[in-house]
Amino acid sequence: MWWQELAGLVLPAACGGCGSARTVLCPQCRAALGGAVPFRVRPVLEPPGLPAVHAAARYADEVRAVLLAHKERGALALTRPLGAALAGAVRAGVREAGEGVGVGEGPQPPEGVLLVPVPSARAAVRARGHDPARRIALAAAGELRRAGVPARVAAVLRQRRAVVDQAGLDSRQRLDNLVGALGVVSGGARVLCGGPVVLVDDLVTTGASLAEAARAVRSATAVERAQRVGRAGRAERVGRVEGGEWVEEGAAQGGGAAAAVYGGVTREDGEGGAGRADRAVEPSGAGEGGVGGVSAGVGGGGDVLCAAVVAASPGSFELNRN
Repeated sequence: MWWQELAGLVLPAACGGCGSARTVLCPQCRAALGGAVPFRVRPVLEPPGLPAVHAAARYADEVRAVLLAHKERGALALTRPLGAALAGAVRAGVREAGEGVGVGEGPQPPEGVLLVPVPSARAAVRARGHDPARRIALAAAGELRRAGVPARVAAVLRQRRAVVDQAGLDSRQRLDNLVGALGVVSGGARVLCGGPVVLVDDLVTTGASLAEAARAVRSATAVERAQRVGRAGRAERVGRVEGGEWVEEGAAQGGGAAAAVYGGVTREDGEGGAGRADRAVEPSGAGEGGVGGVSAGVGGGGDVLCAAVVAASPGSFELNRN
């Protein structure tokens, strides 16, 4: 009957992990996804420039099924539990980095933490109908804000050239495939300089994607900071003599707050809704609404603190090794 088909779209037919009837995620699969303490993972052959990576779960069994259901089969009702798991990994990574933001203890810096998702290829986004890492990042930011931790999503990375499918490639081939593949969109470096950066993805295997994302962020923010220093220096040399004293003109050219928004970016709402044109940076603050400013101070923000993922492949990583 047509109403049964419609009900199947609205109500989950089975648990995304084990297939139990009529539940988004059963208690056992929910515990497998986010019930453990997030752990540090390192590739056996760690790529250069890879930041510290924390994962919420091992990529196996129920967790693997959940991620594949969300990514490949469009089970968007799984977004929120995946976001909650990612938020836990973000907290663990930022805590290890020694930053006050993101751990829910003490006063929080107003700029908060920027979650920067590793982008999927445009062809993959079109085929799937959504960008899984970005959608999960939005859900994670919401989880962090509800816990009183200022967090936003800065979806500023894009693929600059085509890459081949990573499946079947070894660590060296993945590095070669991705080197120089990512870049920061126009205006994105100003956004990145507004807070500490945590790179996020749904899954990590060899670490090649996260290492390339870190390279792109570091390169863009280094250029932005150099340009700001140059603008500040030029501003200092512009002025006039007034009342026997030197008065600078245009001193504010090197400071002020940079706009943290730019249009034309499709954004998912993190709860399974339809995508819409929206800002590339999520609002800051503890609530779900409002637009938070981004500090543009030279040297403030933009540092890649760490990376966080939902799951790590146990076959490609040694967990918690010294």
